[in-house]
Amino acid sequence: MLITHDTRCALDAVVDLVNTAPEDDDARDGLSDVASLADFVGKHEISDVGVLSEFDLSAVRKIRDRFAGVFAAADARIAAGLINELVAAAGTTPRLTDHDGYDWHVHYFAPGASVADHLAADCGMALAFFVVAGEQERLRRCEAPDCRRAFVDLSRNRSRRYCDSRTCGNRLHVAAYRARRKEAAG
Repeated sequence: MLITHDTRCALDAVVDLVNTAPEDDDARDGLSDVASLADFVGKHEISDVGVLSEFDLSAVRKIRDRFAGVFAAADARIAAGLINELVAAAGTTPRLTDHDGYDWHVHYFAPGASVADHLAADCGMALAFFVVAGEQERLRRCEAPDCRRAFVDLSRNRSRRYCDSRTCGNRLHVAAYRARRKEAAG
């Protein structure tokens, strides 16, 4: 599956967006205020969003929940329905652009769109490409028992199970190794 630079940036943004949601009532919301939204926008170099407000924060949190539903979708039909709703509500307006030193690429959001509409359009289309390609199962949640972070499995054989193999994967492998050694010793 060919993934363009823009699609990859949108995938990174949607994964990070979904992962800002608190995992339980005790966890901190990664989008707790307008400043954290501004940090998110800066980190992902989201262009043309203007001055951010509480309204933007609320709207981005709502689409974050919708995107989380895409990652939790049991099948492509459910994922497609959620993506269609997100993209349609954003007023998707595809257009070619070559800004900030990047070659020609497609933006799906309308000029002057809010940050929520920008994310819904660009990230929604990035996820749509996976559904169209029959690759919706690549939109996953970490299989570590104490972690449910979202990620996109871009491995060649679709075998990635953890959001980060260095943290979640290694931690579980070490725990399994220690359990085997304990069982062998006991």
